[in-house]
Amino acid sequence: MNNDERINNFVHYLSIERRYSDETVKAYLQDLKKFEAFLASTGASSFVEVRLADIRIFLSYLDEEKLSRNTISRILSSLRSFYNHLMREKVIQESPLSTISFKKRSLRLPKYLYDEELEKIFLAAAGTSVLDLRNIALLELLYATGIRVSECRNITLTDIDFMMGIILITGKGNKERYVPFGHFALEALEDYLENSRTILMNQYQKDHDILFVNRLGDPLTSGGVEYILKTIMKKTGMTGDLHPHMLRHTFATDMLNQGADMRTVQELLGHSSLSSTQIYTHVTKEALQRNYNSFHPRAKRKK
Repeated sequence: MNNDERINNFVHYLSIERRYSDETVKAYLQDLKKFEAFLASTGASSFVEVRLADIRIFLSYLDEEKLSRNTISRILSSLRSFYNHLMREKVIQESPLSTISFKKRSLRLPKYLYDEELEKIFLAAAGTSVLDLRNIALLELLYATGIRVSECRNITLTDIDFMMGIILITGKGNKERYVPFGHFALEALEDYLENSRTILMNQYQKDHDILFVNRLGDPLTSGGVEYILKTIMKKTGMTGDLHPHMLRHTFATDMLNQGADMRTVQELLGHSSLSSTQIYTHVTKEALQRNYNSFHPRAKRKK
């Protein structure tokens, strides 16, 4: 079995057995291809022949490319998974990464939007055209639910319960969870479905049940969502880009700042581990300080 066959076998394992999303599988594949290209440049011919020394040289190569420690850590994680898979398949007896230790720097604090920034973004998205109505609904739903862009693009009409105000979301590993949404998102979605999506679908004679569509009535892609948010951000006059994950971070931050417990936020975000949710606790410090000053009897001096 050659390298391409082993990679295809691994990709099949990730997609079918682990049920990873297309984006996750693509990231694994990209990392493996990078490693394969490096091996080819050194004269190595097979993944099976890789030894500890090759991994160390590869680490030096990644460092020379000025990649961040987080990126290098991710690539190593992909390689670990790949070689662990080869061990399970009894292709090799021991992983060449078994003794490799590489710690990434402390996690970056997630970027989130302040209330004033959110207000400007929603004002910039306002409009009456069919695409404006779609953009408003998209923006409202992303902020109302904190869902990932990959989850958003896959929502179907049958996933939404408008009476209950709740959506069935299919997350990483095809894990399903219910996420509620509020009045603003409900109104924006109903307006979009009646006065935007139906018009586009009829105009271009399209027939599918994906919620968000592009200007031609086809399902909106992740890249399409990012482009829409980038365009809205330009209209605000503010600097920087607006990424879907910033709305996810803002959702989590606002939920915690308003008193939601971490387990609830974990469930809504679809985090498998509470540790993934705990990174948002840093932004609640202001709320903690405000509550402390308001309620602790010795927090302030007597007048």
